[in-house]
Amino acid sequence: MPKRIPEETKQRAIRLGLDHRDEYPNLTAACDSVAKRLGFGAESLRRWVRQTEVDAGARQGTTSSESERTRRLERENRELREANAILRDAAVFFAGELDPRRR
Repeated sequence: MPKRIPEETKQRAIRLGLDHRDEYPNLTAACDSVAKRLGFGAESLRRWVRQTEVDAGARQGTTSSESERTRRLERENRELREANAILRDAAVFFAGELDPRRR
C-alpha cells in the first residue's frame, strides 16, 4: 500500500517546485531536487505540480474538478446499468410467474 503524504506537505512541495522551477533547466530537474530534500518520489511531485498548473489555467489539460465530475458520472452510470440489469431480470422472472400458460 502506498504511503499517504499529508496534504500540507504535498502543498509545500508543490510551492517549492514552482518557486525553484526557474533555477533548473526543466520541471523534472526542479522536482528531482525538491523531492530528494523532502524524501518522496520526484515523479509524484512533477505530476502534482503539472496538475496544479492545469487547475490554475497555466497549462492545458483536464482540471481536477473535471476529473472528479467524470469519475462521479461514470460511477453513477455504472450503478444505473446494474440497477437496470436487476430490473430487467426481475421483469423476466415475474413475467414467467404470471404467465397463465405455466399453470
